[in-house]
Parts: sequence; C-alpha cells; structure tokens
Amino acid sequence: MNTFTKLLLLIGALALSACNNPDRYGAGAGAGAGAGGAGGITQGGLGDPNDPNSPAYFAQTIGDRVLFAVDQSTLTAEAQVILTNQAAWMNQHPGYTAIIEGHADEVGTREYNLALGARRASSVQNFLISQGVAADRLRTVSYGKERPLAVCSDEACYSQNRRAVTVIGAGAGV
Repeated sequence: MNTFTKLLLLIGALALSACNNPDRYGAGAGAGAGAGGAGGITQGGLGDPNDPNSPAYFAQTIGDRVLFAVDQSTLTAEAQVILTNQAAWMNQHPGYTAIIEGHADEVGTREYNLALGARRASSVQNFLISQGVAADRLRTVSYGKERPLAVCSDEACYSQNRRAVTVIGAGAGV
C-alpha cells in the first residue's frame, strides 16, 4: 500500500471515530435519560435548579411530568396538582413556551400508542389552557412507545412510561 492510500485510510478512520460520541445524551446519562426529547430537561444551559426562574427549577421542583393509568388519558388528581403548579409557573414566566410530549408504555401497537400519547399530551395542554396559559405558548407531540423512560417488561417500567412531559423552552411562540 502506498503512503497516500495509508494516509487516506487513516483520515477516514479518524473521521469515523469522531462520529462516535458515547456521551451524546448528556454527562453520564444512562438508559432512559436525556434531553427534552427523551422525556425531560437536563441541566445543560437551562439554568440553576435553585433559581425559581429557570427551566431547571421548573423540571425539578415544580415537576415536568404527570403519569397516567393504563390506556388512559384522563388526568388524575395528583396530575392536576402538578399541572396547576406548572400553569402558575408558566403564567409568572410569560417569556417561556412549552412542548408537551405524550408517551405510552410498550404494550400495544405503534399506531395505538402514538394516538394514546397524543391524547395524553392534549389532556395536559387543555388543562394548562384552562388555568390561563396562552394556547400559542403550547405545542404537543406524541412519541407513543418510541422514547421509553424505563426499559423492562414489567409494570414498574410501564407505569413510568405512561406519561406526559412538559418541556420548557424560551421564545414568544412555539
């Protein structure tokens, strides 16, 4: 092999190794952890969790998620308490918008779980609007069973995956 071919192979190998980022979901994140798309807010650039005006505070202190019963999109009393607090925070911080992610457990078809996740996200959105949050500050997305928080085939994991997550972002509209 000539020197040019060796150099070309070395550059190709280096380029491919640069694409491998084992910590792509955040510092030390394991299964089910990650940024907003994986069901929550991480610390990276989102403020101090002790600052009541930061999205990190919203996620950790107010609570960014509510859970649902099997095959349900009806809000529980506990979920309504969390969402009332979310609405109060959002009403005090009009510069923030939110994406409400709907999730489901792994039982059922992909299509069924996408529809169920959409109903869950809509339930949360409608509740927040009923508490005074402007509709143009909220958007919904359903991930169905595609982004589990916990991965195992029993109720302990299923119950964590039946959720809606409110992901805070900055901006005048979503």
